[in-house]
Amino acid sequence: MPPEGKSDMERIGIFKEMGYISVGDKYTPFIYRPFNDSAYKNKQMLSGGAKSKSALQAGYFDTQFKRIFEREAFTDPVKIERQYRIQQSKKNIGKAFLPCNGEKKTCGVGSYYGTFGGPIQAMSALQSPRKPNKSPGKNFYTNPPKKGSGYGYPDVTLSKTVSYSSDPYDRAKEMLKREIVAHKSMLKGGAFRLNLHPVECFDGNPYKFDKPLPPPKKTEDKKHITMPFKPSSPSKKTGGMKAGTFDSYPTYSAEPYGTKKTKSAMMNKEVQIFHPSPGPKSTPVKSIISLNVNKAVNSTNYNRIPSVMVY
Repeated sequence: MPPEGKSDMERIGIFKEMGYISVGDKYTPFIYRPFNDSAYKNKQMLSGGAKSKSALQAGYFDTQFKRIFEREAFTDPVKIERQYRIQQSKKNIGKAFLPCNGEKKTCGVGSYYGTFGGPIQAMSALQSPRKPNKSPGKNFYTNPPKKGSGYGYPDVTLSKTVSYSSDPYDRAKEMLKREIVAHKSMLKGGAFRLNLHPVECFDGNPYKFDKPLPPPKKTEDKKHITMPFKPSSPSKKTGGMKAGTFDSYPTYSAEPYGTKKTKSAMMNKEVQIFHPSPGPKSTPVKSIISLNVNKAVNSTNYNRIPSVMVY
């Protein structure tokens, strides 16, 4: 039990309150605490340092170089090209094609040197058999030309005279009429007409009125009064009396009863009337120059400021 104060049982309900810093072990200074004992005991691992890169396996973890593809076939592109060339040459049927020696030049006019046909054999002197000669015959005979220019003269040209044929004056008009009648007889109905004629509106005009309007109503002319209205006598001016009125001025009659005081007037006597406080009154104001002097010159620095005027 502590010499002063309550016991641990009374305070927190336990026999003894343990310390919050340690479990009760003795404190060892930081200087005497051992740290990493294995670093200076027994043999340690020593690195050999960095190695330079070379074609050897030294410096790598594996003792032997491992290929990406193990036991893959080696391909020689030159060998593959040669084999392909040999296979293509086996497809040739005969020997290699050799071009000709070029065209041959002639050594003179009439020479057959360098031609495909070669020299032509000499023609024989014997005459070839011919057909018997046949005379073309005599020319045909015609009558002597007839006199006349041909214009307005019959039987002058080679052709015969044209016979007369009548030509009515309205023949083209009558033929057109016959074609129109024949065309109308072949029609079964009227002409086909589309409702696509351009109009002012999409729908019918609702304001359009096709029915005839009724005859206009005759209005009676009002009779105007030609004579102006004139009053019987001119109006009278009021001169502080009822001279221009219909009724005469009424006579004075005294009030039999006194005037009745209103409730508001009676209440004002009993209750005091509220008067607002007057506004601020004007007071003398110092000038700005004197205020600046008071601010610049005060009780603490009046000795240090040189005086302008000597008193």
